[in-house]
Amino acid sequence: PLDNKEETAAAKCTQPCLGESLSISDLECSLCIRMFFEPVTTPCGHTFCKECLERCLDHRPNCPLCKQSLREYLKAGRYSPTVLLQDIMLATFPTQLAERRELHQAEMAELSNLTKNIPIFVCTMSFPGIPCPLHVFEPRYRLMVRRCQESGTRRFGMCIYENGKSFADYGCMLEIRQVELLADGRSLVDTIGRRRFRVLSRGHRDGYHTADIEYLEDKKVSGEELQELQCLHESTYRLAQRFCEHGDLTSRHILMQHGPLPEKEEDIQASADGPTWCWWLISILPLDPSYQLNLLSCTSLRARLSQLQHILTALLQQPP
Repeated sequence: PLDNKEETAAAKCTQPCLGESLSISDLECSLCIRMFFEPVTTPCGHTFCKECLERCLDHRPNCPLCKQSLREYLKAGRYSPTVLLQDIMLATFPTQLAERRELHQAEMAELSNLTKNIPIFVCTMSFPGIPCPLHVFEPRYRLMVRRCQESGTRRFGMCIYENGKSFADYGCMLEIRQVELLADGRSLVDTIGRRRFRVLSRGHRDGYHTADIEYLEDKKVSGEELQELQCLHESTYRLAQRFCEHGDLTSRHILMQHGPLPEKEEDIQASADGPTWCWWLISILPLDPSYQLNLLSCTSLRARLSQLQHILTALLQQPP
C-alpha cells in the first residue's frame, strides 16, 4: 500500500494544473474580446472589464448579457475588482496580463496629451479663471469626463457650436475640480477655465469631438506702451466697479450668481490670458456669444480693454 506522501504525489500527477485546463479565451471580456483588465462581476454574475461595463452603463442601466437591471449597482457607484479572477490570471498568464496592462497604459498616455487629440465638449462659452458648472448626461460626455479623470489630466476643451463647423475655432481648457455622481449615472461637474486655445485640426474619438490645438498668449508690451496700457487698465477697472455698483435688479442678480468683481492683479501681463477680472466681466455682460468669442480669441490686452471700456460706457449711460 502507498504511504501518505506517495498518495499525494500520485494525486498531483493525475490532477491537471490550472494553466493546462485554462486557455486565454476563457479569460476574455465578452465586450472587448480582449483579456480582462480590472475585471468586475455584476450582481447577476457576469464579468466584464471595469471600463467596458462602465461604457455600457453610460447607455442603459442593464447587464449587457442578460439585460437584468443594474440600477442599484450603478447607484452604489462602486465597482469592486473580482480578486480571485485577477489572481488566476496572474498565476496562469503573467506575460499576457503584463502586455494587457501595457496596452492600457499606452491608451492612457495617449489620452493625457494636452495639445493632440484633446477632448472637446461642445456646449457653452467658458473663460480663463472663471468657474463653469456642467450637467453631464450624454453617454459620450460621461465617457469623456471619466477618461479625463482616469488619465490624470482632469482637463478638456470647451467650445461653442459654430454654423458650418462642428465647433468654433477658439475655446478654453477646463479643469475638473469636483464630480458629483448621481444615482442614474449622470453627473454634476464643477470645472474652472484655464488656458485659451486655437483649434488647428478637428477629429473624433468614440462619439465625442477632439482637436489638435495651440495655446494663445497675449502680446507683451513694455516702456511707454506699458504705461499707457496700465492707465487704460485702471480706468476700465473703475468703470467695471461703477457698473457693479449700478444697483439695478439685473446686476444684483448677477452678483448673487457669480460673486463679486475679482480684485485687480498687480502685474497685468503676468498671465498669458491677462487679468481674470476682464474674463469675469465678459462672462456676465449681456453679450452675444459670437462677440464673446471675438474677445476670447483676441491676443491684445489693449484691444480687449478698449472694447470693455466702450461697452461699459454705453451700459452706464442707460437709465437704471
